[in-house]
Amino acid sequence: MDRLFPSIDRYIFKLVVFPMLGVFALAASLLLLDKMLRLFDFVAVEGGPIAVVFKMLGALIPEYASLAIPLGLLLGILLAFRKLATSSELDVMRAVGLGYNRLLRVPYLITLALMIVNVALVFFIQPLSRYYYEQMEYELRSGALGASIKVGEFTTLADRMALRIEESEEDGRRLIGIFARVANSKGQVLSISAREGAFLATSDDPDTIILRLTDGTIVQDTGTEGTTPRVLSFTRHDLPIDLPTIEEFRARGDAEREYILPELLRIGWSDNQPEAKRDASQASFNFRLVEVVMMLMMPLLAVALAIPPKRSTSALGVFVSIIMVVSYHKVNQYGEDVAALGRVDPIMALWGPFLIFAALIIWMYYRVAYVPGGQAIGALETAFDKLVKRLRKLFKSKRPRGPRSVGDNDLETAPAE
Repeated sequence: MDRLFPSIDRYIFKLVVFPMLGVFALAASLLLLDKMLRLFDFVAVEGGPIAVVFKMLGALIPEYASLAIPLGLLLGILLAFRKLATSSELDVMRAVGLGYNRLLRVPYLITLALMIVNVALVFFIQPLSRYYYEQMEYELRSGALGASIKVGEFTTLADRMALRIEESEEDGRRLIGIFARVANSKGQVLSISAREGAFLATSDDPDTIILRLTDGTIVQDTGTEGTTPRVLSFTRHDLPIDLPTIEEFRARGDAEREYILPELLRIGWSDNQPEAKRDASQASFNFRLVEVVMMLMMPLLAVALAIPPKRSTSALGVFVSIIMVVSYHKVNQYGEDVAALGRVDPIMALWGPFLIFAALIIWMYYRVAYVPGGQAIGALETAFDKLVKRLRKLFKSKRPRGPRSVGDNDLETAPAE
């Protein structure tokens, strides 16, 4: 076991994995919490059940995981090597002949495993989960999830019926304060008010439900001039309601991000598809692929930004790494949009920035690993250190001073009489 996985590798594995899992959980949680607030507002406006919020969030987990995995990998390796550097363990390891390339063996094994997971996410799981999310959103808007009747508002059903409910209790099983107005083609109108009621399903006709009303009044207007409306009181009355026709949700593939890998390859390189469809599919394929391949550069970038200057505990590299990864992701999104419109070749729009970014990372790693005393962001570290010192002086100068103590030297000697 020690030959296959020496103690130094096990030590680095522990240093990398725990921060990586923590960063992944934190990043995914922040993304989900931000989306959760929007979904709660959306579901509340549409009048849908709260449980659907968690189903929609579950459908978004693969999409957010594909973003959180590279970030967690980068910061996990960065924090591990930063700890080794600030505690001088890294100097000891290098003194006994363990170079950066040797120390990166375990991080690269973790990277390869996460790349396989990310390939499954972005090429297979994420397209299907995104389509499921869009389907639930459509059902909420159309009322297929029981969200067509909103409390405190008039709702039109089947064009000839208006319904208003004052309160809803027990998850909609008990309705309080009901008013309904029903009209037919002959001009007859029923105005119904009831103290409470409940919806009941029918086994004979799935397109019709029964609104069972309790303790109410029916005012029947026949629509004939000179006829007095009839008023009836009831203790229980069943009112049949025809459910509105809901169109079926569209087939998967309205957007290229809903295609899995075989579909992207088939559409993007087929002569039978329109040119716009081919461009969009090729752009989506290259965008997903370049995002996965860039994970190979994450260990090198992490090491390049993890080593602070000697006798320094600066964490500037952590912030620079996050800015670089997020900026590169945004550049890729822009490249995908431009390539999907057919303005730029997908290879140029997506793999061009990749080569530039990869060359920058390799140069930064070379500076740290092979140049004695080299720093990847040495100029930034110097500027940041000067800025911190100036801010400290500024805050110290503005700090209010306490009352000055009187010393022996401040007392004047009185002349002897």
